[in-house]
Amino acid sequence: MGNFRHTVFFWLKNPEDQSDRNAFEASLKKFIDSSIFVKAKHLGIPANTPRDVVDNSYTYCLVVDFLTKEDHDKYQAEPAHKLFIEESSNLWEKVQVYDSKNIW
Repeated sequence: MGNFRHTVFFWLKNPEDQSDRNAFEASLKKFIDSSIFVKAKHLGIPANTPRDVVDNSYTYCLVVDFLTKEDHDKYQAEPAHKLFIEESSNLWEKVQVYDSKNIW
């Protein structure tokens, strides 16, 4: 859908707490749905595929696509992105990001 993919893994502090999950999901949805730069989106949870090469320890995986790296950079600066971090950073204990550019 785009030439730049932003993949973010979140580990919530209390992954079994449904109110924390609801708050996280609502804040993230509000942010992603308001972004003018996101061209495709996916929010997932571990697929329970136990193999040595698979890390199923995260709580959520967010994947968003952009047309360009420049659009990604603008997304990072959007007020809604900063609000999401402000609203939700107290809910997670770890975040890991992988960014990639499309070569095919």
